[in-house]
Amino acid sequence: MEGENVLATERYGSLGRWSYRGKNGAMERKREGGDSRLTRSSFLGVLKSVFLPQGYPESVSEDYLQYQFWDTVQAFCSSLSGTLSTQASLRGVGVGNQEATVAAATVTWLLRDGTGMLGRILFAWVKGSKLDCDAKKWRLVADVLNDIAMFMEIVAPNFPACFTLIVCTAGVFKSIVGVAGGATRAALTVHQARRDNMADVSAKDGSQETLVNLAGLLVSLLLIPLVTDSTLLTFSLFFFFTVLHLLANYRAVRSVVMETLNESRLSVLLQQHLRDGRVLSPSEANQREPVFLEFKRRVSLKLGVRLGDVVSSLEELQLALTHNDKPYLIGVKPDRVCVCLGEDVSVTDEIQAACQALCLTTVLLSRPSQGPLGTLTAAHTQGPWELLAESHKLIDKIFPPFLEGLKASGWQVNRTLLDWDEWRVDWKKKRE
Repeated sequence: MEGENVLATERYGSLGRWSYRGKNGAMERKREGGDSRLTRSSFLGVLKSVFLPQGYPESVSEDYLQYQFWDTVQAFCSSLSGTLSTQASLRGVGVGNQEATVAAATVTWLLRDGTGMLGRILFAWVKGSKLDCDAKKWRLVADVLNDIAMFMEIVAPNFPACFTLIVCTAGVFKSIVGVAGGATRAALTVHQARRDNMADVSAKDGSQETLVNLAGLLVSLLLIPLVTDSTLLTFSLFFFFTVLHLLANYRAVRSVVMETLNESRLSVLLQQHLRDGRVLSPSEANQREPVFLEFKRRVSLKLGVRLGDVVSSLEELQLALTHNDKPYLIGVKPDRVCVCLGEDVSVTDEIQAACQALCLTTVLLSRPSQGPLGTLTAAHTQGPWELLAESHKLIDKIFPPFLEGLKASGWQVNRTLLDWDEWRVDWKKKRE
């Protein structure tokens, strides 16, 4: 209005604040911080808008920048290693060799791609459901397999008689890398996207990866003339890039702080709570979470199994229900602990069942003599069903304060990443 002062400010994300000031209807626009910073801020703003999700940093998780930094380093190293392996593969199929035929090279390439396709299907069938639960572990496994596959492609030309077999095996490994890497990246994107902006986070991650690959391409143009006739230099550079690649991947997965519960994180939290009654924060628990995959365990934990995996007779079913008013059943075997869920089980019940099963697994593995698990060790000497009955009493005592501690520490308790199978049972009808 005429004769009145006007003041308005606007802010776009974290790019700065603009002020509008005026009198008698006349307005002027000013960038806070001085005009000398305008060009630099505009340039940085363009880079942020191109390579970072809209609303950064508020729109992503706090660990986003650190993870993306190490992910960029590993992608750059992988790009350079890939150049070395591609050059070796081309030399192996006969590029530059006048005696080699196009047909032979084509057959080798088709066999490699075909075995890779089969490997992709089989791996997704066998391990597809595990990738969400252990995204960090499978992320590392994928990168290790990728380095192994590239190493096989580099050494393959030195074994002409077995060249096709070696490159086909490398193709299978790379197909597993494609499935595991893509799936775990999607799982991490779900964690990083805090404004239901998964598509934007994924798209910007693709832009970052494209820029890294472009940088790797430019560096590769300088490397290729140097390594073409030098096997020693090829292996030396590959070893250097591989070490840096694995180190960057380890730092990347260590930087991720997930607030959802999987078996590893829940085990870390439960063990700490049993020791001193404290519930670790997500950052503390993620730092202690093991990130290397265990392919074989002396005592395994199986969640969401069939009723027949828990009990084998009506008498055992009655024993499993002793001191148990919970919507799940647990069976204790010498080498495994099995959990059978009821039809109307809640997420809280799933967490409780997993906690009880982890307590039983710890007793079978290490037989602790002190603390709350010491009573379970004493009961175990009397038999598995006595151990199970005692575990029901223990979980009724420790779980309510543990659950409250999870909520207070910022853990998500409305969903989990526990590896539950799809079996559900109504055992009350079985008892009639």
